[in-house]
Amino acid sequence: MTDETIYRQRDFGFFISARFLSTVAMMVQSVAIGWQVYNIENTAFSLGMVGLCQFLPMFLITLPAGEISDRFDQRKVLAIAQVMQAVCAGLFMLFSIMTPHNALPFYGVLVLFGIGRGFSGPAGSSLLAFLVPPEKLARGIALSSSAFTTAVIAGPALGGFLFALGPLPTYGICLVAALLASVCTLTLGGRRIVHTGDASRLERVKEGIRFVRERPVVMGAISLDLFAVLLGGAVALLPIYARDILHAGTIGLGFLRSAPAAGAAVTAFTLARFPVETRMGSRMFLAVAIFGVATVVFGLSANYFLSLAALFVIGASDMISVYIRSTLINFATPDPMRGRVGAVNMLFIGASNELGEFESGLTAQWLGTVPAVVIGGIGTLIVVAAWMGLFPPLRKVDKLSEVSPVSA
Repeated sequence: MTDETIYRQRDFGFFISARFLSTVAMMVQSVAIGWQVYNIENTAFSLGMVGLCQFLPMFLITLPAGEISDRFDQRKVLAIAQVMQAVCAGLFMLFSIMTPHNALPFYGVLVLFGIGRGFSGPAGSSLLAFLVPPEKLARGIALSSSAFTTAVIAGPALGGFLFALGPLPTYGICLVAALLASVCTLTLGGRRIVHTGDASRLERVKEGIRFVRERPVVMGAISLDLFAVLLGGAVALLPIYARDILHAGTIGLGFLRSAPAAGAAVTAFTLARFPVETRMGSRMFLAVAIFGVATVVFGLSANYFLSLAALFVIGASDMISVYIRSTLINFATPDPMRGRVGAVNMLFIGASNELGEFESGLTAQWLGTVPAVVIGGIGTLIVVAAWMGLFPPLRKVDKLSEVSPVSA
C-alpha cells in the first residue's frame, strides 16, 4: 500500500473540522452552563461543582477508554463520544425549558458529559499520528492546535452572544455542531494498527501507565501541566469576575473567556510557521512560569482591559507549553500504545482543568475570589521551580532527536 493511499490530505482536513466543531460546541456550552448554574445557586462552590461533575467520571473512565482506543477503531470511539456530547446539549435544552429551581439536573448531565469526554480524549489525541506521516507530525500538531484554539476563541464569544438570546439557541448550536463533528470523524481514513497479543485489559492499562512512569521526559511534561494548571486555573471563576468584579455582563464574559484562546491562537499560528526546534525543555518551563505571573496579574486586576491582556498572556504561554508537551509525548510514544499513553495524558489534563475548577471554586468560597487566584498563580511558580529540580532530563531536552522516535 502506498503512502498516498495511507495518508490522504482530506483526512487531516476532516479531522481538523471535527475537532473545531466539537470544541466550539464544548466552549459555547461551558459559557452557558457556568452562567446558568451561577445564576441558580449564586455561590462560587457551584462553579467548582461544574468541574467536579465532569472530572469524576473522566477519572474513572479515561484509562479503560485508552485501552479501548488501542484495541478498536479510534474513529468510531470518537464519533460515539461526540454523539454523547450532542445528547447532553439536548438534555440541557430540556432542563432549560423546565426551569428547575436548583442545579442538580444540570450536574447530572455534566456527569454524562464527563463520560463522553473520557472516551473522546484518548481517541482524539491518538488519532492525529495515524492521519499524517511522521515527518509532518510536529507541524500537524501545531496546525491542529491552531484550529483548536481558534474554536476556543470563537466558542466563548459565540456563547456569550447566544446566551444573551437565551439558553435554547445556545444549546441548539451545541447539538448541531457535535452531530456534524461525529459525521466528519466517521469519514476519516488513515493508517490502522492490527493489534496482536493475549494480554488482559488490566495488563494493557498497566503497561500504558508504566510506559509514562518510566520515562522522565514524558512523566515530567504531563505532571508539570497537571499541577501548574490545577493551581493556576482562573477561568472557572470568570463568571464571578465578569458579574461582580469587572461588571462586564454575559457579553463581557464571552470576551474574557475568549482572551486566553486569542493568545493561544496567535501563538499556535506562529508555532506552525516557526516551530520550536531547540531548547525545548527550558522553553516549556519558562512558558509555565509566565503563565503563573500572568495569573497573579489577572487575580489582582480590577480593570477590564488589563484583565483581558493578562488572560491573553495566560493563553499564549499555555499554548507554548501545550505544543512542546504534545510534540514530545507524540514523538516518544510507539503506535500500539498511543491510546493508553493518550489516556494517561488526558487524565492529567482533565485533573488539571476540571479538578482545577473545583479547587478554584472551593478556595474562592473559603478565601475569597481574588486571594484564590493570586495564591494559585504563586503556587504555579513554586511548581515550576520544583519540577526543574525533580526532572532534569526534561529541563535539558534540546531537540526532538533526543527522545525516542515515533514508531513507523
